[in-house]
Amino acid sequence: MDDLLITPGPGAPRGLRIPASELIEQFSRSSGPGGQGVNTTDSRVQLSLDLAATTALDDAQRARMLRALAPRLSGGVLTIAASEERAQRRNRTLARQRLADLLREAVAPEVPRRPTRRTKGSQRRRLDAKTRRGALKVNRRRPAAD
Repeated sequence: MDDLLITPGPGAPRGLRIPASELIEQFSRSSGPGGQGVNTTDSRVQLSLDLAATTALDDAQRARMLRALAPRLSGGVLTIAASEERAQRRNRTLARQRLADLLREAVAPEVPRRPTRRTKGSQRRRLDAKTRRGALKVNRRRPAAD
């Protein structure tokens, strides 16, 4: 297995290289269709990376990834599974691609939202709609008993 290469992008201007020795691959039987081979081949791939211990990240990148991927982590370990294809080799490629995409997104710094104001027109339309709706409800009421 080769090192996992992540293309350059925000948060990793020179890209990342995850050593193959830090990636853990596990194979198991995949569920679903597959004919006679479904019970004999271990085509499902689980690819794991210990983000807390990897040497490929600096401290800032590690902190960003741990914060961004916190819901997906189990003890600091990120696990990706692939079982869509019938061939183990294609599932390995899919799992590595998914891991690379996930890490590329997680290493990018969070861009803060710029607060915007509502336009005068949108405020006026909202208040007009509320007035019309209120008038409609007033007309539904029971007439006064005068």
